[in-house]
Amino acid sequence: MFNRLLNHLEELLVTLLMGSATVIIFLSVMHRYLSGYAIPGVQDWLISLNFGWAQELCIILFVWMAKFGAAYGVRTGIHVGVDVLINRLDDSKRAKFVLFGLLAGALFTGIVATLGGNFVWENGAHYAFFHAFGIEAPDLYEGPTTPDLEWPTWIVYSAIPLGSSLMCFRFLQVAWNFTKTGELPHHDHGHVDGLDEEVPVDANPYGMDDNLHMHDLKHHHKAPNANGKESQP
Repeated sequence: MFNRLLNHLEELLVTLLMGSATVIIFLSVMHRYLSGYAIPGVQDWLISLNFGWAQELCIILFVWMAKFGAAYGVRTGIHVGVDVLINRLDDSKRAKFVLFGLLAGALFTGIVATLGGNFVWENGAHYAFFHAFGIEAPDLYEGPTTPDLEWPTWIVYSAIPLGSSLMCFRFLQVAWNFTKTGELPHHDHGHVDGLDEEVPVDANPYGMDDNLHMHDLKHHHKAPNANGKESQP
């Protein structure tokens, strides 16, 4: 239940961030070009509008989208990897390398999340926390703000510890599932959401020799033989 809710929140957040950034960029570009046309009444109104904050906000939205989108990529197997050598190993050795890579990813993102959380705390989050709860702390630093929006920068930088923590959790989640089932998340690069395709009964989505993802242990790759037909390695 918790994992399903987290999946939906993750997808919803990435969708909202991407959609918001797209709309803001579109409105900003239209405002800039339409303001150059001498349309009575309309031009003066457009010039009076201030879109100087649009670029900064879009950068912030894309940073947050990238951090949480990376966690989504770990969960769904979207990330591209070079695994030519690993895929040629036998099952036991390949399992060790795959598990090592997943745990290394969890360790790295965990370290980034820890260091990022400490940076955000020292960059003004501690002041905001103490001020919100009425705790006297005269020596604390309020922290800088962004140039255009004048938002506290610790809010913007919070994408680092939050997104990295979610990535660390996803790496551990995939690693745990791999130890139990031998399966890795698989993403079909040719699939388009909303289009239903008839897939042959004997089709094996894990049998593509693309070297874009680590081959798991449950679904073995079928290499074509001299006659063009698939055969077991």
